[in-house]
Amino acid sequence: MKKLRFAELKVLEDEHILSSVLPGKYLYVGGFGFSRPGARSHTNDGHGNSDHHVHNDCECFVIFQGKGLLELNKEFIPITAGDVIVIEAGEDHHLISDKDSPLVTLWCHAGQEMHSYATDKT
Repeated sequence: MKKLRFAELKVLEDEHILSSVLPGKYLYVGGFGFSRPGARSHTNDGHGNSDHHVHNDCECFVIFQGKGLLELNKEFIPITAGDVIVIEAGEDHHLISDKDSPLVTLWCHAGQEMHSYATDKT
């Protein structure tokens, strides 16, 4: 896991904005999320019980608003607006949103292929 501030990103010309910290030539999947107060991401039962959540590639979270905790391999790391978190392949991860200041995040993955809409000719 890497944790840095948004201002620390080095934007490389003709590459995506996270290319200095997220391996892959193109951003290919992602989204913008508004968390409920106290919510824990990637939890199927809705009660914060153990749900193992890992990827075969890196995932990046940019914290736009709020604060909370990053649960990483069962350890808890404070996160807040302006943080850029890169989860390495194989790391179990969950975001836990603060009850009074819920998280608003951008999440994405990068790879060697463009997202499907960029290559769709229909």
